[in-house]
Amino acid sequence: MSTTTRSNATPNLIEARGNYISGRFVEVRDPNGELAVRSPADLTDALGNYSYSYRAVEDATAAARDAFVTWRKTKLGDRMELLRKYRDSLKKMDARLAEVIAREVGKPLWEAKQEVATMVNKVDVTLADGLKAVTDYEMPGIMDNTFGACRYRPHGVFVIIGPFNFPGHLANGHIVPALVTGNTVIFKPSEKSPGVGQLMAEAIHEAGFPPGVFNLVQGEREVGRRLVVSERVDGVLFTGSYEVGLKIKQDTLQQSWKLLALEMGGKNSAIITSDADLGWALYETLTGAFITAGQRCSSTSRIMIHKSLYDGFVQKYHDRAKAFSIGHPLDNPFMGPLIDSGAVEKYLKFLGIASREGCDVIMRGKQLELDQQGHYVTPSICLVRDNNLSSVKKSVYQQTEIFGPNVAIYPFEDIAEAVELANATHYGLVFSVFTKSKEKYEMLSDGLRAGLINWNRSTVGASSRLPFGGMKRSGNHFPTAVSAASYCMYPVASLEIAEPKPIGSLPPGLNWTSQS
Repeated sequence: MSTTTRSNATPNLIEARGNYISGRFVEVRDPNGELAVRSPADLTDALGNYSYSYRAVEDATAAARDAFVTWRKTKLGDRMELLRKYRDSLKKMDARLAEVIAREVGKPLWEAKQEVATMVNKVDVTLADGLKAVTDYEMPGIMDNTFGACRYRPHGVFVIIGPFNFPGHLANGHIVPALVTGNTVIFKPSEKSPGVGQLMAEAIHEAGFPPGVFNLVQGEREVGRRLVVSERVDGVLFTGSYEVGLKIKQDTLQQSWKLLALEMGGKNSAIITSDADLGWALYETLTGAFITAGQRCSSTSRIMIHKSLYDGFVQKYHDRAKAFSIGHPLDNPFMGPLIDSGAVEKYLKFLGIASREGCDVIMRGKQLELDQQGHYVTPSICLVRDNNLSSVKKSVYQQTEIFGPNVAIYPFEDIAEAVELANATHYGLVFSVFTKSKEKYEMLSDGLRAGLINWNRSTVGASSRLPFGGMKRSGNHFPTAVSAASYCMYPVASLEIAEPKPIGSLPPGLNWTSQS
């Protein structure tokens, strides 16, 4: 396993500008705290101090509520044009944005550039494909002398809570469809990536959106909680862990009218059958497990492989897992650091749990010391010897989303067993099936419970032109990506009579003497 190091830190690219409310950046009043951001890749790389205030919650929600009155009536074509200008603003800052992503969250620069490209592409995908799900339609003659129609309307004010692992792309996946469908937005970035959020607000500002349509509020979890429970907010669009998503649902139990679109975690499995292309399966599952240092909700964290291939596969997987380069994100390694010291602690703790629960830890992840101090770890591999279904369901290690570069490998004998093992977690986001047989893939796919099921493809790397969302603890049935516009609007059904006809015969029991 190779490592890369850097001798000199890159000069700071961004200066904290406060919150973005009512069309301008405003200094934080009455601050309640400060986010002192340092790069997880180099703890000497100070990225800025972002003050936050609970008072900003009231200012932002009031601004968004006021702006909704006129924004919802703005012509769709005008809203689309502003989104295109936003796209062009992102393009102009693409190199700067990618570097801020890399430094704030430790994502390798090549991967950060891919994220920015996806953000830019999201606008075109939404305008071309996403709006199809919320197209008004009419049904003349739906009843006698009656015209039927379904027209979609925006909900109002959306709070968008962003994650750290894709600080631009995943938040953008909510922001773009919310804005184009006529909603106003308050975006709270992760406290780990306030700089990315600020750059997105700068792109919105340059595009010329009306004041209050998009607002940015920096802060930690209490700021998020106050936004979520505000009576001025009509919906919460969230991407993050199951635990935080559950807390959002609990906090809004008394607000049953409030829409919650929760995109949460994963414990994703790849099933490798006896007839799979082993070289391809190795590549896809290795990269699927360790890309972004395992910090993706779609990361491959479990591999079920047919027992006839098991020993050879494990040996090759172990050998190749040692070949990943790990280092500073601006040096373009394959893996950068974990996000913070808490993530490192959790990662190492769960390797101990796996061992205590009877797994063989054949590649023990460890904290890695490079020339620059950061939150670096090496990958890990655990072999699950006791793959009894009951044991799997009771296992803390096998049921928990670790969010680090760890994978568990299981042998199986027949397809039914593989399906049971794959389904035996609390999550249902992504599965992969590796086989040369389409019939076998379809047979496996039919039994798997997840929102995404891939054939000879990794669990990572979803398309923006397809829905993205899961079952069980992975989501609450509001998939994002191309489907996002469908939760940004609600349908209004209408039965309409343009010219009422004279009343004919009356129903039984109406003994009217006159029908005038």
